[in-house]
Amino acid sequence: MIYHFTLQSVALVAGILLILLGLPGLLVPEFAQKWAKQLPRSRMAGVVLLTMDLVWSFWLLFTMEMGEFSAFRTPLLIALPIGYVLCLRFVDEFLAVRALGILCLFAAEPLLDAAFFRYETSRLVVTVFAYLLVVAGLLWVTMPYLLRDQIDWAAAPPSAGASCMPQSCFTEQSCWRWPSRNIEFRQSSRGGRVWVTRN
Repeated sequence: MIYHFTLQSVALVAGILLILLGLPGLLVPEFAQKWAKQLPRSRMAGVVLLTMDLVWSFWLLFTMEMGEFSAFRTPLLIALPIGYVLCLRFVDEFLAVRALGILCLFAAEPLLDAAFFRYETSRLVVTVFAYLLVVAGLLWVTMPYLLRDQIDWAAAPPSAGASCMPQSCFTEQSCWRWPSRNIEFRQSSRGGRVWVTRN
């Protein structure tokens, strides 16, 4: 085991972090909404989050037991800072979202580690949350525009008139309206499903 946290401690820390993340939306919703919309393309947030990823991954490589792969430790420790600099130089599009996705993948490991070989029913809360982080991390790393679309959808007013995609992308094969938010769910001509807000 890489981490040595108890199930109670990781559940407590995860709960406190979720509360802290939700407080701005409750206390200052306008500021939180504006900040959230700027996050996906924020260069500063991308640098901070990617630096956290670098430090975490560097610590893991430096301390973890690698067995027969120990010969790769030094080359990987050298490659990490090089990859960090290259990402800052060439991965400018949605850097914050990709770095946040990597951080979610790192954060899932201590949760699963603490729940391993535990038989309490409460462990399922931590385990499900960890796998949600894994799914979100994979999606945000590979398709970072999804976080931008999720934030835009969550922050859209009930009478928002902007469509998420051009109308030419849709067919009338499937259409469902959500009355409370005046949102349509349509089948894309490309085979996907999208949310579209309309007046």
